[in-house]
Amino acid sequence: MTVCQFVVRARQGAGAAETRGGSKPWLVEDGLWERIEPLLPVAERRFRYPGRRRIDDRRVLFGILFVLYTGIPWRHLPREFDFGSGMSCWRRLRDWNEAGVWQRLHELLLAELRSAGMLDFSRAAVGSSHVRALKGGPATGRSPVDQVRTGSRHHVIVEAHGIPLAVTLTGGNRNDVTQLIPLIQAVPPIRGRCGQPLCRPRRLYADRGYDHDVYRDRVRRLEITPIIARRGTGHGSGLGIHRWVVEGALALLHWFRRLRIRWEIRDDIHQAFVSLGCASICWRRLKTSL
Repeated sequence: MTVCQFVVRARQGAGAAETRGGSKPWLVEDGLWERIEPLLPVAERRFRYPGRRRIDDRRVLFGILFVLYTGIPWRHLPREFDFGSGMSCWRRLRDWNEAGVWQRLHELLLAELRSAGMLDFSRAAVGSSHVRALKGGPATGRSPVDQVRTGSRHHVIVEAHGIPLAVTLTGGNRNDVTQLIPLIQAVPPIRGRCGQPLCRPRRLYADRGYDHDVYRDRVRRLEITPIIARRGTGHGSGLGIHRWVVEGALALLHWFRRLRIRWEIRDDIHQAFVSLGCASICWRRLKTSL
């Protein structure tokens, strides 16, 4: 595929995203921007050598979300949309990720969801999905489920309604069960109401990929009841009644075209996109209660 064909397809993807997600879903709404702006680090102003005028943070965020939604390469970011250059957007994404903006935004939205009574910690579910990593890099590996091609895995934990609580990134060769405890520990303390913050669900549902008695014991030590399918048992055990929400969450994450294939060599940049995708999903849920 030539570069021109790739750009045409990316712009067609932008049109499809606009059709499915409303008018230009990469444009940050006022309500979301009011939550993001206080989290952004203050840029130092240079008086002696001002250089070019700094591009507005909100316009740059439009460009970052445009790349997330469409999957277009940074260097082909359309100039006519006034997002700034692709490199400016990439640098801002990197700097904001290093400042912890996306993680704090995710935690803020989770707290608001809890305050609105939209979080259910009576149960949670875990799952993972493999994505191709065409350029390699850290947190990649040869996957046994994708013809030994290099890739990464998105490991996600969701609450009872399918709202993503945490997502981790590993190489495609990592076994799911080894990431079970780190994934549970990645769930942040969720405030939003008086009393102790939420951080541990009561029950945890998982498929046969997590079947290991050692890890069941470790989950119980965290005061969580593991409900994990056994290998060799037939389907229809009832786990799917509660576990389908994690598959839905993975499908929503991969609805963002930039997350279907890992193009970033740096794993922190890809993780930033994943965190931003989780925050976008939480914001959509929260809007229904506003």
